[in-house]
Amino acid sequence: MIFLSDISFKLPLESPVLKFSIILFIILFAPLLLNKIRVPQLIGLIIAGAVIGPNGLHLMDRDSSIVLFGTVGLLYIMFLAGLEIDLGDFKKNKDKSIVFGLYTFTIPMVLGTSVGVYVMGFGWMTAILLASMFASHTLIAYPLVSKLGVAKNKAVNITVGGTMITDTLALLVLAIIAGTAVGEITAEFWVRLGVSVVLFAAIVIFVFPLLGRWFFKRYDDNISQYIFVLGLVFLGSFLAEAAGIEAIIGAFLAGLAMNRLIPHTSPLMNRIEFVGNALFIPFFLIGVGMLINFRVFFIDLETIKVAIMMTVVATFSKYAAAWLTQKTYGFSQAQKQVIFGLSNAQAAATLAAVLVGYNIILGESAAGEPIRLLNDAILNGTILMILVTCTIASFVAQKGAAKIALEEMEEDNEGDKDKFASEKILIPINYPENIEELVNLAITVKSERSTKALLALNIIPTDTNNVKLEKNARKLLEKASISASATDNTIKELIRYDSDIINGITNVVKENKVSDLILGLHKHRGISGSFLGNLTEGVLSRCNVTTLIYRFIQPINTVKRYHIIAPLNAEKEIGFPFWLLRIWNLGKNTGAKLVFYGSKPFLKYIQDVNKNHGLEVEYREFSEWEDFLIISRDIKENDALFIIMSRKSEISYSPIMKQIPKYLNKYFQAFNYVLIYPIQQGLSEYRAGNIFSPFVSNFESLEDIGKTISTLFKKK
Repeated sequence: MIFLSDISFKLPLESPVLKFSIILFIILFAPLLLNKIRVPQLIGLIIAGAVIGPNGLHLMDRDSSIVLFGTVGLLYIMFLAGLEIDLGDFKKNKDKSIVFGLYTFTIPMVLGTSVGVYVMGFGWMTAILLASMFASHTLIAYPLVSKLGVAKNKAVNITVGGTMITDTLALLVLAIIAGTAVGEITAEFWVRLGVSVVLFAAIVIFVFPLLGRWFFKRYDDNISQYIFVLGLVFLGSFLAEAAGIEAIIGAFLAGLAMNRLIPHTSPLMNRIEFVGNALFIPFFLIGVGMLINFRVFFIDLETIKVAIMMTVVATFSKYAAAWLTQKTYGFSQAQKQVIFGLSNAQAAATLAAVLVGYNIILGESAAGEPIRLLNDAILNGTILMILVTCTIASFVAQKGAAKIALEEMEEDNEGDKDKFASEKILIPINYPENIEELVNLAITVKSERSTKALLALNIIPTDTNNVKLEKNARKLLEKASISASATDNTIKELIRYDSDIINGITNVVKENKVSDLILGLHKHRGISGSFLGNLTEGVLSRCNVTTLIYRFIQPINTVKRYHIIAPLNAEKEIGFPFWLLRIWNLGKNTGAKLVFYGSKPFLKYIQDVNKNHGLEVEYREFSEWEDFLIISRDIKENDALFIIMSRKSEISYSPIMKQIPKYLNKYFQAFNYVLIYPIQQGLSEYRAGNIFSPFVSNFESLEDIGKTISTLFKKK
């Protein structure tokens, strides 16, 4: 047994329990205290690290545990950047990312090399290596931007993409300079580097998604999924190091590879962000702070001179790159601030470069002192530059991101606000096996700003043992609430007593002004013609809301393509924009490819919608529903179906729809599918109070529907 008298309080502290406890309290209180004087959380943690580190109060050393957790935090930042990036926009704006990447690499390289040689008097190799440190940057302010909800903004998107380019090029310069200094640059070096980098990228980009899809389809345990993803991040980082480049590139590519398998609205994404932002990323920031030595300001004039020069050159060159990007693509002032803030912080690659350069010995002086490629002044100046650039980056990025968030909020008119506030999706639940997937579908298709959109319903027959059934109903509803809360969504639990299920659902829809209804089928059963017939005559004829009938075989995040089959005249239905919005949200939140089948007018509307968006969409003309089974030739493994149906006698109705249940059971039983019944008739009862009243009350022509599509799909 250990007594208090046996514990050593000698500094630096040795007790791992006490050290960990102190760090946790720093993570908790440092941001809270500094936020009162408007100091960003990131800076608070860096300053705290400097205070408790070996150059401050020396409460603890920057030992292997700090380095380990800090490394995890750094890789976590890069992984989250790759994971949260909008792949559609990333592909659409890849040229802009390349241009920005070249701006933010070339300007610091040219300016840094010139200043190093002609102003600071360094040799060419030292100056070039110093310039590569300016060219690279760390997305240290990314958590701030993400927290403000603008991570998918175009400016953020191209900055993240450009980061991969400039960091890769900067680290390549580091490898070349280091190899040249020790005489290892040969033809064999280039071949080995090229082959290893290509092999590493191929494994991460092509093999990781296959492994992820295989794992997620077989294991739904939350802990196992998180550990699996974390394992892939570090495997990708290790493969990057083995290929001769920095681990941060591997973590970023791992994020890109897993992007479509971990939807932004999923419980897994919520856990990844929570653990990273609560623990690993703060550890990295505290570890960076421990490197800072404020004493050099008072004891070494050369270090101060070098630090000032390095900071000015790095900051000016990054600002110039952001300014040029703004002028090239017409970005706003706030977007320029975000680009500059994200790209100005020097940390990860900069530390790698300065340590490599510091450890390269070129020879000895007359006094027997080692002549280093990067001397002590540059080493200490780099640490101070990291503090200053991280401080500037955090303030500027936070200010710019806050402006963008405010601008996006102001873009919504009152009608949009009413729409998002009133959106309600009802999920009648009965089978415990499909509750989680039904909730996941509802979260994925709902509008992002609908914070209280979900309702779960269980109907108890009035002529049975109510006590036992009510207990079971509450368990089912509780499971639905837990699934929703894992994604930071709330769900309203409803229990209804009724002798008729259809009547119970209908009344709840009307009483709660429900906008969408999601009905789930048992995973191991098909859809029968009688079921569809009863449902059509029952719920669908009495509830004029967008209705989705869902049967799942595999998790929604493992689906690669959605085939959306629309009947002739689907675009002429009143409910067309509203079910299309659900499909669009699905594609945006999962990153899956959307393949639309329909008539020319229908596909024309889809193309118009996609002009201002970056979703991956394919168009296939298809108007003869008698040939419905031809679509089975296009369906591949990990695909899913969305079939747009119609109520009988409506404009888009086709007699072949009666055969849909038989086709699904016989030819598509191995795939997820959703039948969508759009809003069609009885519109008058929805003019008052319904969420769509600001739009549908004025529908008089097809042009009005087109205007509504433009309103609903307004680019954010």
